[in-house]
Amino acid sequence: MHNLISDLRYGFRMMRKAPMFTAIATLSLALGIGANTALYSVTDAVLMKTLPVKDPEQLVVFNWQAGKAFRTSGLRGTFVPGGYAEGMRGGSPFQKRLFEQMRDTQRNDAHSPLSSVFAYSDIDNVTLVADHQAEEIPAQVVSGEYFASLGVKPGLGRLIGPADDAPGAVPVAVISHAYWQARFASDPSVVGRTVRLNQSEFAIIGVTAVGFEPPVQVGTTPISISTPLSTEPILNRAHPLVDKPGKPAAWFLYVMGRLKPGATLAQAAASLDGPFQALAMEMMPAPTKPDQPATLSTKELPHLLARDGARGPWEVRSIYASTIYLLFGVVGLVLLIACANVANLLLTRAAQRASEITVRLALGAGRGRLMQQLLTESLMLSCLGGALGALFAVWGKDALAAVGAFGAILPTDIDYALNWRVLSFTIVVSVVTGVLFGFVPAWRSASLDLAPALKDGAKGSSSIARSWFSRSLVVGQVAVSLVLLVGAGLFMRTLLNLQRVEVGFNQERLLSFSLRPGSAGYSGVRGNELYKTVVERLDALPGVRAATFAQMPLLAHYMYTESLILPGENRKSAPDRETRLLVVRENFLEAMEIGLLRGRALTDQDTEAGLKVAVVSESLARDYFKGKDPIGQRVSFEGNDPSEFEIVGVTRDIKYTSQREEQGALIYVPWKQWAEPMSGMTFSVRTAGDPLSLAKTIQEMVRSVDDSLPISAMMAQTARSNETLSEETMYARLVGMFGGLALLLSAIGLYGVLSYSVTQRTSEIGIRMALGARSADVVGLVVRQALILSGIGVVVGAFAAVALRSVIASRLWGVEAADPLTFAAMAGALFFTALIACSVPARRATKVEPLKALRCE
Repeated sequence: MHNLISDLRYGFRMMRKAPMFTAIATLSLALGIGANTALYSVTDAVLMKTLPVKDPEQLVVFNWQAGKAFRTSGLRGTFVPGGYAEGMRGGSPFQKRLFEQMRDTQRNDAHSPLSSVFAYSDIDNVTLVADHQAEEIPAQVVSGEYFASLGVKPGLGRLIGPADDAPGAVPVAVISHAYWQARFASDPSVVGRTVRLNQSEFAIIGVTAVGFEPPVQVGTTPISISTPLSTEPILNRAHPLVDKPGKPAAWFLYVMGRLKPGATLAQAAASLDGPFQALAMEMMPAPTKPDQPATLSTKELPHLLARDGARGPWEVRSIYASTIYLLFGVVGLVLLIACANVANLLLTRAAQRASEITVRLALGAGRGRLMQQLLTESLMLSCLGGALGALFAVWGKDALAAVGAFGAILPTDIDYALNWRVLSFTIVVSVVTGVLFGFVPAWRSASLDLAPALKDGAKGSSSIARSWFSRSLVVGQVAVSLVLLVGAGLFMRTLLNLQRVEVGFNQERLLSFSLRPGSAGYSGVRGNELYKTVVERLDALPGVRAATFAQMPLLAHYMYTESLILPGENRKSAPDRETRLLVVRENFLEAMEIGLLRGRALTDQDTEAGLKVAVVSESLARDYFKGKDPIGQRVSFEGNDPSEFEIVGVTRDIKYTSQREEQGALIYVPWKQWAEPMSGMTFSVRTAGDPLSLAKTIQEMVRSVDDSLPISAMMAQTARSNETLSEETMYARLVGMFGGLALLLSAIGLYGVLSYSVTQRTSEIGIRMALGARSADVVGLVVRQALILSGIGVVVGAFAAVALRSVIASRLWGVEAADPLTFAAMAGALFFTALIACSVPARRATKVEPLKALRCE
């Protein structure tokens, strides 16, 4: 302890003695450690944080898994729809009947390893009307055991219980604490009030406690209101999963349970697997197509799985994992460069302290004791950098979110605070960093050969500064910087390529918003009349050139498909030809300025009483009709409506869901001729000026039609399109920012090495100039050293970047991961930076006075 205190005291004196060295080293480490700490706070909140409930380690999440034949055959039927079967790992959602079977099995088994089984599911676009104001809010339905099983307490009133979920119970609701504050101004009298949800009255019975986060909330819009599972038909009245009018929705739930003390996950799954499997097989309908197997083998049957539920459903969190890990790799490389930079500074510092170290060794200091002191100084630097890095991380995580546009990629509703886990990570990184960059300089300093060092004096240390290790660190810094810069360049080019994509319609001066009148009680003819009224009033507004609507927005990651049946094909044996479809107003093509290539567009004459018609895209005409004229051909869809649609026109291809998608087959049908129910429409308004200037006017107009109609997603079409590029924007900004930081740190490292090299070679430079060397020759000597180190680093970095190309290849568009132009441009940037870094040492070298240098010699 006495030695440690002495080392700390001496370390503080040495840091004060070299303030510039201390400042550069500390700042370099602070930037690297701060970036890692900020990103780790995101990782902790999204991927590692347990649910804020009682004993989260006792929670279990249920999944199911089956063989490939089950997942791909029509036998799945109503058990699980195709989108869920292909989109989920083994199948997280359960149909309500399956959950009820699992819950009843647990209740009736006195020896069950589970104390409870509960379920929940989120519902988007629920319309809440309170105080004559309508808005769409995210909601969830929960089983009666939900809140009690999670072990949460109410913040106000009471929470939903089993009696509230019983058939015939009065509809009740619990609102979140955040929504209570935002919508009801923290009014305690909200308990007992009645609000309308999808035109049905619900009594608010309570408010959740501060900090409660539902398991499904991670990565989704924060849940504003919870209602019992028995009210699902009311809330789901206008949900897209409703297949046909009057048919109950095929609603799917997440199912969780709580283990009894001492019970295991395997026991939980085994206790419910038999009843689950029996009901699952009972629910599957008979095969409807010849290629479907009549029965399934044992290994194909669905089996129940159970896994740790402390963090909620992993499927929700896992979508962010690859993004976070990639960014972690980027900031890890920045920290590595910072460590190399400080290690080089320490080598230079050790060279300057060679006389001191030599004297210490000559006076009998042990090499181990000397190494301990030098490592203590390194750890002091790293801890100081870690403390400053933690301060950077406090605001850095918010700055990173702002610069990187995290909102569309990572959850914005999660608290990224620096908790004890994050601070522990910072301490560990600081200590490891201190040992990492301090060990080799300390070992080299303590390993000086005493006799030559005493003879050479201060100049004996020049070998340290000019050693292969010091130069290797610079080469490594340049190589890692090139990897980051190439990645940034590729992401920037991807973003630019996507921004320049021809989308097939005019996005300028276009305002879009969505209306979902189905949740406000509109349906059938009444709903169609509402659409007609709204669009007529939009047309009458000053500054509006055209108004139209479609069932789905464009460039918003939404898509609607139907299986298309071509002329002459039998409906039962036709191949599954999933085709993108847009149900549109008759003026949609003209309003969106989508070019018509052949035939005619849709018109006002295309009504429900007339011949059903359709317009198809150029790709559909080319791919499906193989050179035949599509005009006049009649197609139909696999749905229940057997009507045929006559193709009357062919348009240019457009981008439907995103700029990345291939321009594939697309068919437009008139909204008046489409038999399926439409719960909502996206309106598009072409304006003469700034589209956002009409936003308030349009909102007031819609309220004048019906104040229970909520307007959602009102924005300029260009902004909507940019949202689809949020991931590319984030990668380009963040990797570019960290690449620039790496370049700066590399320049500092190169400057330090060259600067000390010039100092050590003062005598040599003086002799050269005394013998007739010109200033240009001396500058060339320094520049050549910089370019050689940079050149080696560029070569090493190029090989590393090519080797790592598979990591980012899937995120690129319009550019190869080994694009030579990007590599050449980033290598040029590195060489230019190297020239700037060596300019000051080179200029200093030309100022050496030969006579003074020779006298010193």
